[in-house]
Amino acid sequence: SGCSESTTSVFLEAAFFETVRTAYTGRALKINSDARYRFERGIDPAWTPLGVEAATAMILDLCGGEASEVVMAGAMPDHARAYRLDTDRIQSLVGMEIPEATQRQSLTALGFVLDGKMAHVPSWRPDVLGEADLVEEVARIASLTKLKGKPLPRVLPGVPKPILSPVQKREQAARRAGAALGFHECVSYSFIDQAAAALFGAGSDATRLENPISADMSHMCPDLLPGLLAAARRNQARGFADLALFEIGPVFSGGEPEEQDLQIAGLLIGRSAPKDVHASDRDVDLFDVKADALAILGAIGAPEKTQIRRGAASWWHPGRHGQICLGPKKTLAVFGELHPKILAAFDIKGPAVAFTIWPNEVPLPRNSSATRPALKLKDLQAVERDFAFVVDHKTEAMDLVNAAQGADKTLITDVRVFDEFLGGSLGVDRKSIAIRVRLQPIEVTLTDADIEAVGSKIVAKVASATGGALRVQNCKFA
Repeated sequence: SGCSESTTSVFLEAAFFETVRTAYTGRALKINSDARYRFERGIDPAWTPLGVEAATAMILDLCGGEASEVVMAGAMPDHARAYRLDTDRIQSLVGMEIPEATQRQSLTALGFVLDGKMAHVPSWRPDVLGEADLVEEVARIASLTKLKGKPLPRVLPGVPKPILSPVQKREQAARRAGAALGFHECVSYSFIDQAAAALFGAGSDATRLENPISADMSHMCPDLLPGLLAAARRNQARGFADLALFEIGPVFSGGEPEEQDLQIAGLLIGRSAPKDVHASDRDVDLFDVKADALAILGAIGAPEKTQIRRGAASWWHPGRHGQICLGPKKTLAVFGELHPKILAAFDIKGPAVAFTIWPNEVPLPRNSSATRPALKLKDLQAVERDFAFVVDHKTEAMDLVNAAQGADKTLITDVRVFDEFLGGSLGVDRKSIAIRVRLQPIEVTLTDADIEAVGSKIVAKVASATGGALRVQNCKFA
């Protein structure tokens, strides 16, 4: 571009630029050129003087003239390197049997200089950086299509021991249980946008990505429900109103390895069944997801005796959810309706209920044997006794049930709420909760004195835990 018909002298330059420095400078100055593209990926440094000679010869052939001497500034970078050629390593790394002579011949044809057991890499191969790369070159020339699959030899005879960890087994059992319950499994990204992360208690710099794929994938996912809600929104936009989705995957509360946990989440939206002439369909409710959550917990080996408590995170409906707990401090799962603000933020139409399970919180069984314990039949007649307690209107029924259950853990096998009465003669701030307690004798039939003693323990335990007073009691044989 700088030459004309009157040009008589031409200055010809050929240069070699360092790879990493070229890449950094190009990105910093935002310069994109063919030269940058080539140099930052690596070119043959030995070709620089040859390139000057070739360009000079082309000018002399086309334009004539006389060439001066070549002046070199700086030193040619020394990229010479050699690696040991282990001809037996092709078997351990690739699994192919190639004779040593064939390996040496292949490398020689590719420009490598062999000196005994050492292979000198040609200057135009900046990608060869180790002994394993030599093996790769040999296998590539021999063609990996000739590779035949062979089973690994058994270390010990007989049936091999299971290799799945308890967490992997639980994940597999949960996946099969969810599919059996009619859910469709989703596999979503582990990244969400900042606004969605903030709705689920995250969105801070602790989970922010330095180099996100896109603006709507800027944070690590703190919960699986955002991904399920986004999938439900896309399906509803395409006319699918009734959905049952679940997912098993990691969630993140921070950027450290210990801040990652495994989670199982499920989402039900719309009607419980297709419309029919019997009008058997209805809106899904929290009892549907409660049954599903308990079924999956049972599949992964959770204890049968659990407690239902309130106090879940802010994205759950404050009055229509429950936590499945082992005591006050160990939460296994949460189920219930999602908060209306969450549904509005994700543009979800219709009733939506969900559950979240943390498999790592489920205690491992003490007995690892797959054999079932012996069946223990109880041939003595059980006794059921009804109690009605007057408590404060803010007292939760589960607190009363847990108190009654703990009065005598040996004889009391079940406690159920069957009635609740508010107002009337009790006043505005009081309510009556009626429970049915089942007593199962083990060795001898219970006498009236035994039943009265257990009843007194129940009354005292409930009064101590809730401040409630006995309203009425009734006894009958089951």
